[in-house]
Amino acid sequence: MKISGVTIIRNAVINDYPVVEAIKSILPVVDEMIVAVGDSDDETEDLIKDIGSDKIKIVYSKWDLSLRKGGSILAVETNKALQHISADTDWIFYIQGDEVVHEKYHDNIKRALQQYNHDAKVEGLLFNYLHFYGTYDYVADSRKWYKYETRIIRNNKNITAYRDAQGFRKQGNEKINVALIDAFVYHYGWVKNPRQMKIKQKNMAPLWFEDDNLVNKIQAEEDFFDYGNFDSLKKFSETHPAVMQDRINNKNWHLELDLSRKKMKLKYRILQWIENLTGKRLFTFRNHKIIRRQ
Repeated sequence: MKISGVTIIRNAVINDYPVVEAIKSILPVVDEMIVAVGDSDDETEDLIKDIGSDKIKIVYSKWDLSLRKGGSILAVETNKALQHISADTDWIFYIQGDEVVHEKYHDNIKRALQQYNHDAKVEGLLFNYLHFYGTYDYVADSRKWYKYETRIIRNNKNITAYRDAQGFRKQGNEKINVALIDAFVYHYGWVKNPRQMKIKQKNMAPLWFEDDNLVNKIQAEEDFFDYGNFDSLKKFSETHPAVMQDRINNKNWHLELDLSRKKMKLKYRILQWIENLTGKRLFTFRNHKIIRRQ
């Protein structure tokens, strides 16, 4: 059984992506790691080369910056990267540049890959998510944040990245059959100092919005992101992945957020209460169909 890792990245230094940590977090699980480096305005390529693993294969891509609708360029680039996977690969482990997998889940991920390797009905493995917000001490706990997403897919050319590459679909729009496994992805996309967070938003705005007036408005804003505008958070008291420790130790900002404040409409409060009681999230968008549970 062969497992290939894949990620795409552009301007990792400018936008302060923890892409090195993302790659290192899945290297022990994969046999090769395809890193598609976009045409960057910083030292992104050197950042990847300095990891120094012989598993890593860097490929290069020029991003079409005219693709400006809802982050669709991310799916285009992900699909381009998938073309570089070895022909004899069985599974593809996709990780985004702000996602990290805790080492405590490595063995279970490997077991799941073995368990479902000959189960042809299973087209992907579904991960639980933790979304960190503001600092490494807070995690989102509302319906605003996606609870699951597929991060391992079969090496099947009919399975491609969907919309903004948050998930995958088959033959364009058909949901894939997945097994939900006992493993989490730690999402750090909303953890930066307030100035860096706003800079990232300004840099990404042209990739998400077709309206030039909206892009100009975002880019004219003060270089400071207000983390106070959240709906619901809770304190994180467990451990972070080992690869994140240097980054966490070197953080240079501090936030005190009022966790007692819940900013949700009544219907979402009710749905959140049901989810907290039953573990089931009703009426939510899904890219997948769960057919197995590990």
